Amino acid sequence: MAGSTETATEHAADNGHEHRSRWPLIAAIGAASLYLGVGLVFVGLDLVPSVVPVVLGGAGAVGLLAGLAGWANEAFIADYVRNRRDSDSDLYATTMILFLVSDVATFSAGFVYYAFIRTGSWPPAHLPPLLGSLVVINTALLLASSVTLHYGHEALERGNRQRFLGLLGVTLALGVVFLAGQVYEYYEFAAVDGFSIGSGAFGSAFYGLTGLHGLHVALGVLLLAIAFARALRGHYAPERDTAIRTTSLYWHFVDLVWVFLVVVLYVGAAL
Repeated sequence: MAGSTETATEHAADNGHEHRSRWPLIAAIGAASLYLGVGLVFVGLDLVPSVVPVVLGGAGAVGLLAGLAGWANEAFIADYVRNRRDSDSDLYATTMILFLVSDVATFSAGFVYYAFIRTGSWPPAHLPPLLGSLVVINTALLLASSVTLHYGHEALERGNRQRFLGLLGVTLALGVVFLAGQVYEYYEFAAVDGFSIGSGAFGSAFYGLTGLHGLHVALGVLLLAIAFARALRGHYAPERDTAIRTTSLYWHFVDLVWVFLVVVLYVGAAL
C-alpha cells in the first residue's frame, strides 16, 4: 500500500505540474555564455583578458550540452523508464516548432548581414571559387539523410523495427560524413586558398553562417546518436515515437537551412 501511495502521489504531482524542470534554464544560460564567449573572441579581446572568452565559451558549451541532455532525459527517456506512453507528443512537437521559429531569427540575422555586404563592391578581393564538387556531394548527403530519416520514422510507425533501425543508422552515418566534409572544406579554403574567417566581411559572413549551421548539424548528429542508441535497446514503438518525431523536425529544418546557404553563399557568390 505504501508503494502504491507513493506511486499515486508521484503521478498526481506530475499531473498537477508541481515539477519544474531546471534543464531548459541551464541550456539557455549555457547557450548565452557560449555566444558571448565567441563574440568576445572576435570583437572583445581588447576589452577582457584572452582567457575570459575561452573559459566563458567552454563553460557555456558544457552548460548547453548538459542542459540539452538533461532536458531530453526528462522529456523522453524518463517516460520509457516509468513505462508510460508518449502522451505529450503533440506538445513536444509544438515546442520544437517554436524553437525552430526562433532559430529562423538567428540565421536571418546572418543573412541580413550578408545582404549588406552584397550592397558594396563585388566580388571581394581574393575570393576563391566556392561552388565545387565537395559542396555538391555534401548537399546530396544531407538531402539523402532527410529522406532516410523520414522513411525510417514511417517504418517505426508501421512497427517495422529492423527497417527503422537500418534507416536511422544510415541517417546518422550521412550526418557524420557531412560534418567531415565540412571540416575538410574549411581546411581547403583556409590552408590552400587562403580564404579564412579573417578574409574581410564576406569571410566572416561565410564562416559565421556555415559554422552556425555546422553547430546545428553537430547537435543533430548527437540527437540521432542518442536516438540510435535508444533504438538498439528497444525504447521506441509506434505509440512511443516522440523523440524521433521531434528529432526529425529539427533535422529537416537543418537540411532546409543548408539549401538556403548553398543558394545564397555558394551560388550567390559567383553572381
